[in-house]
This record gives sequence, C-alpha cells and structure tokens, in this order.
Amino acid sequence: MTETPNPHIRDADTMTGEMRPIRQAVLSLGSNLGERLATLQGAVDTFADTPDVSVVAVSPVYETEPVDAPDASPSFLNAVLLVDTTLSVNTLLERCRAVEDAFGRERHAGTNAPRTLDVDLVVVGERVADDADLVLPHPRAHLRAFVLRPWLDVDPGASVPGRGAVSDLLAAVDQSGVQRRDDLSLAV
Repeated sequence: MTETPNPHIRDADTMTGEMRPIRQAVLSLGSNLGERLATLQGAVDTFADTPDVSVVAVSPVYETEPVDAPDASPSFLNAVLLVDTTLSVNTLLERCRAVEDAFGRERHAGTNAPRTLDVDLVVVGERVADDADLVLPHPRAHLRAFVLRPWLDVDPGASVPGRGAVSDLLAAVDQSGVQRRDDLSLAV
C-alpha cells in the first residue's frame, strides 16, 4: 500500500495546479435495502467518475449477515474498493458521504439500521486520525470480516495501520456470516 503521503509520487490538483501526493485509500461498500447490487455498482461508477480519484481494484461481492443491527434486518451485499487519490482526507470523506446521499442513505434511521448504501473510509495510506469527524483507520475495520475478507481478495499484502496484516486479522474473526457471491460482480 502506498504510504501517506509518499513524497516521491505527486500529481497536480486539477483545480489549482498544486502538487499533491497520491494516496491509496480503502473504501468499504455495503447495501441491504433496495436494489443492492445496482446500488453498489452505482457507487463504484460514481467513485470512478470522481475527479482526482482512480479506482484501482474492486473486490468480489460478498453477502453478509448484519452486525449489531436491529432484528429482522436484511442481509448486506459488501465489497471493497481500492482507490488512488490526490484528494485530501477530509474531501474524500465528504465525497463518501455525498455518494451515500446520492443513493438515498438516511442517517436519522438509527445506529446500524438498514440502509441503501454505506460507504466507510477504512484507511488512507498509513494516515492515523482521531477527531470528531474522522477516525483512521476505521475503528472497527479490524474486527469486521465483511471488510477484511473482500479487502484481502484485492490486496493480499494489506495491513491496517497499528493493527497488523489483514490476513492475520481475518483469521482472528468469525467469518461464518460472510459468503462470497460468485454469481454477482462489480465492474470498474
């Protein structure tokens, strides 16, 4: 994974011409309401069309049981995107929220309530942050098989800063509610 920031890799900001480092970010996508696969594909397409974001890889699709969700919540479809970006971390987070909003995400429904789209910013290079708006790496990613399993598929050498190798973290969590759906796929 590219370090953040990597002083040897730079790209010009398309708006200002300012040189910014390219960072690799991991985005976790999930949907358990509506046309789940179409929503995930729409999110992939939206990120691919975002200036200063390049989708590097999209994982296989997994069907997963909801975690800490209200009773009778439908199952999720989940995937992971690897992107390279020159966007600032805060701008990338704003973009993640805007993509959720574009696909009808309702934030007032309660913690872990069913949703049309959930986009989590999991890691941005080796960046560590802990403030009111953003915690990096994502504070529960290292415990979630629905994040770790698809991430490992697209980046076998991945690690969570401060937590360790994704392969080791995945081996330590319950994977029973996570099933790969080879009959479903997402395209860049």
